[in-house]
Amino acid sequence: MLTQVPVKDIIRQQREFFATGKTKDVAWRIEQLKRLKQAVIDYQEAIVKAVKADLGRPDFEAYFEITTIAEINYAIKHVKSWAKPKKVSTGIEQFPASAQVYPEPLGVVLIISPWNYPFQLMISPLTGAIAAGNCAVLKPSEMAANTSKVIADLIQNTFDPAYIAVVEGGVETSQQLLEEKFDHIFFTGGTAIGKIVMQAAAKHLTPVTLELGGKSPCIVDADVDLKHAAKRITWGKYLNAGQTCIAPDYLLVDRRIKSDLLTEIQKCAAEFYGDDPSQSPDYGRLISHRHFERLAPLLKDGEIVMGGQTKPEEKYIAPTLIDGVSWDSPVMQEEIFGPILPVIEYTDLKEAIAQINAQPKPLALYIFSKDKQKQQQVLQETSSGGVCINDTVMHVGISTLPFGGVGDSGIGSYHGKASFDTFSHYKSVLKKGLWFDQNWRYPPYKGKLSLLKRIIG
Repeated sequence: MLTQVPVKDIIRQQREFFATGKTKDVAWRIEQLKRLKQAVIDYQEAIVKAVKADLGRPDFEAYFEITTIAEINYAIKHVKSWAKPKKVSTGIEQFPASAQVYPEPLGVVLIISPWNYPFQLMISPLTGAIAAGNCAVLKPSEMAANTSKVIADLIQNTFDPAYIAVVEGGVETSQQLLEEKFDHIFFTGGTAIGKIVMQAAAKHLTPVTLELGGKSPCIVDADVDLKHAAKRITWGKYLNAGQTCIAPDYLLVDRRIKSDLLTEIQKCAAEFYGDDPSQSPDYGRLISHRHFERLAPLLKDGEIVMGGQTKPEEKYIAPTLIDGVSWDSPVMQEEIFGPILPVIEYTDLKEAIAQINAQPKPLALYIFSKDKQKQQQVLQETSSGGVCINDTVMHVGISTLPFGGVGDSGIGSYHGKASFDTFSHYKSVLKKGLWFDQNWRYPPYKGKLSLLKRIIG
């Protein structure tokens, strides 16, 4: 088992391998990406089975983990152009000269993945690390133990651990890893643990990418197609039993359509999961009893409009709608990360925006409205990691859109070229000719100040 090899030895082996320069060969990187893709294809049945075991997901939602193949395909197609040095212009004062920006790999990186999408959120950043030419140490979440084992088997049977290695274990293992010096740390998880990761990285001046979360608001304007809005909100919220970092965390609804919207959401929930979602093959479970115990007290807030039923032994909480909550309610104090959707009404969009801006910046923001002026108002007057207009969650699947947070919801971004950029250093290179030398910069400076002013001006 890779976990039996001391962490220091794994990192030393990877540094030695990186020093050979092999990972800098773009053709070799493409070959590794193709090997990763094939491994995901070969292991897809085991991946789906593991995710179902960890989270009780239906096959359809468990298969979302396999969609990381699209990210790998995108990297394979574009990595040659990403890795090429890019020419940039120089001023006449540099003549004769040329300048280029060289993307180069960082070295040995650490990727720590979460439990909610335990395979996808490990393989997606790994794709960027490979494309950029790095070695990688992977730490899957111990809370998704079945998926962690599949990741370990897949990587162990596909790559030399001197290139890519998996280290399984709990909190102590994570602490051991964070004591070591890496060239970059990529962490996906909660804000509290993100702070611990950043603090540990600071001791080594290691750069970090933190993919965190937060309370992602969903604004619903009166001018909207209620049926479509309700269907997309219901899906985005209760997907994976609400355990999605960009799930709508709370609804901000124009009071004129609140009652109708809540009615439509109830219809959608019944259509999706039946009268008793606990019997539905399409509705998942919470990751742990500890997570259940954190969420269950939040059901006491406000008035339950839909759901509220629980089965502690199954780690089950029904898809729940809670009306009559205030900004001071416990359910509004932290990211819910579960199938509980509180509702707050508003009368004026400007006031709703002000309330959003009074909270930490969220990972995602959703606005349902046909009014382009209101769409633009929300875009311009709020700050969030990403925005979906008239939909939820779907923006995360677009490789051409960088995905990441801002403020409390994260640092840095990835997906597509953004992943390559995250795991690369862009080295600036100036090349000067020796056949001619401008004399303006050398002492003595007498009479040259006016020339310098013209150059600067």
